[in-house]
Amino acid sequence: MRGGDAGKPHVLVVGGAGYIGSHMVKRLRQAGYAPVVLDNLSQGRRAAVGDAPLIVGELGDDSVLNVIFQAWPIAAVMHFASFIQVGESVARPAAYYYNNVNNTLALLQAMVRHQVPRFIFSSTAAIFGDPDYLPIDERHPKAPLNPYGRSKWMVEQMLGDFDVAYGLRSCCLRYFNAAGADPEGELGECHEPETHLIPVVLQAAAGRRRSVTVFGRDYATPDGTCIRDYIHVSDLCDAHLLALESLLDGGASSRFNLGNGVGYSINEVIEAARRVTGVPIMVIDGPRRPGDPARLVADPALAHETLGWTPRFSDINAMIGHAWAWERRTG
Repeated sequence: MRGGDAGKPHVLVVGGAGYIGSHMVKRLRQAGYAPVVLDNLSQGRRAAVGDAPLIVGELGDDSVLNVIFQAWPIAAVMHFASFIQVGESVARPAAYYYNNVNNTLALLQAMVRHQVPRFIFSSTAAIFGDPDYLPIDERHPKAPLNPYGRSKWMVEQMLGDFDVAYGLRSCCLRYFNAAGADPEGELGECHEPETHLIPVVLQAAAGRRRSVTVFGRDYATPDGTCIRDYIHVSDLCDAHLLALESLLDGGASSRFNLGNGVGYSINEVIEAARRVTGVPIMVIDGPRRPGDPARLVADPALAHETLGWTPRFSDINAMIGHAWAWERRTG
């Protein structure tokens, strides 16, 4: 007897105990799906998955994958288990290619063996490199600047080949900068170490850090700091849900850029955090990080037109406000 909730499509959420994955598990349950989580808990938290089934194991472990696909009637897989730090990928490329490419290949091979035909992949704007034009649409040339971006682009290319050869349909969702926290305050961002700008700034506001480092002030931007397109984690989950429903309805493989189409500089984010928290935040200057492009801003029109996706929390103050509520609850 295969386990799970009868009548509800089962979705394997790889990395489902982490930041975006845990928000996705909650969103799936709200929508009537039955998530099953695979996570090695190196970055994830057991408590973040609630009462969803949690298998603690490695993404590339065939024995673990075989057990999961035999135990539950998995209709689709969502993949959130990549390594994601740009600077670390430059220093440790082997780890990034092994986890992000090799382990994902093992997962795709297991899906083919067990005839699981749908895959939703958390990709990244880093596949585009230094943009030729803004905002960045799906046709933009792919020229990643670092091993992190290259590893994600390799997986996207593998997925195209798996579609042609094995009929494995996929949707690649290219995030720009995920931000914010569960509006209900149940979940938030908890990386160790934390490298993402908004939680780092809020840790400084909460007194858990002495200061925030700005890596480079000589970029070709109005204030000299990098510009990024921030997208609320709940809006990302909505896009994943729409992508899942498209594939379940027989939709073809697809690729979408997810952002708000608006960029904020590092300085602007820090100023917004000062406004939201009412706390002075100390800033120090550091050197540029290798592999950081000056500007990344999405053109999300295709996701709007094809999936019917519209962000609900596009304002930077709302993103920071939700993240600040989480920081005060858990910090």
